[in-house]
Amino acid sequence: MKILVTGGAGFIGSNLVRMALTDRLPGLEGAAVTVLDALTYSGTLSNLAAVAEHPRFAFVQGDIRDTGLLDRLLPGVDAIVHVAGESHLDRAARDSSVFVETNVVGTQRLLDAALRHGVRRIVHVSTDEVLGSIEEGSWSEDAPVDPSTPYAASKAGGELLVRSYHRTHGLDVRIARLSSSFGPHHFPEKLIPMLITNLLDGIPAPLAGDGGHVRDWLHVDDHCRGIALVLTAGRPGETYHLGGGAEVSNRRLAELVVEATGSDWSMVEPTADERGHDRRASLASAKARDELGFAPQVPFEQGLADVVQWYREHRSWWQPLKERVAL
Repeated sequence: MKILVTGGAGFIGSNLVRMALTDRLPGLEGAAVTVLDALTYSGTLSNLAAVAEHPRFAFVQGDIRDTGLLDRLLPGVDAIVHVAGESHLDRAARDSSVFVETNVVGTQRLLDAALRHGVRRIVHVSTDEVLGSIEEGSWSEDAPVDPSTPYAASKAGGELLVRSYHRTHGLDVRIARLSSSFGPHHFPEKLIPMLITNLLDGIPAPLAGDGGHVRDWLHVDDHCRGIALVLTAGRPGETYHLGGGAEVSNRRLAELVVEATGSDWSMVEPTADERGHDRRASLASAKARDELGFAPQVPFEQGLADVVQWYREHRSWWQPLKERVAL
């Protein structure tokens, strides 16, 4: 199988690529993987260094909106895992134009190119944030999209295009909605790596509002296993929720990171509440469990402790990134 991974130099995409090329994703053993990534601020080739010389790997720097490039890349591709996208909420609140261009226009051009070249299957990687906040319980796949932020709205727009191409053109697309992901190689502006790296450096770590925002966390390895299951065993036109069942408030998360880094709570600095952020997010993953056999394998607290240790040991990876974007 020949797979194109868009956004494969980012956090989730690069982890998926590394796992696929080391045959740690059942059903994708022996797959050849091409990464298409624009290498914007959060994508970095260092994420792919471990597989850079792998005989089944190829890297192409480019934009998913570039139709000429897509026409050169897609002939012979069996499947696309579409991970590329702008994803930082606060950046989208300041200027949403690039998010619409990448997450909506880029998705549309990729879908059109897939039709032209007969790509057999596409997995569109989305987010729980397209559904908005939920006071209690968990969102199922048939919940209506109700995004709270420009970022989430752009992801919802991409999703709606994906669904329409299945219904209008018969394109085999499947949507994988992910809960909050954590793990190594996570760009340091995100909550968990920001907490970890600040505290390792003895810098106050920000905690928005009262710390009562709740997220459902899942280790990136489990998310990648779930994406592979959607690709190999999912049904065309279907949406699958990949949640972790580990709901944790931001305050509790900060407490765990403080403990794991050997820091002190006095280093946690309250900041203004973030605009539009959902108060609580939770995905029901029964459909993925029952149809695909999806089940998280990494316990949250153990996974978090391992991630803290990874950042301790990989300062050479994250420090230049923090300096580059002045975090």
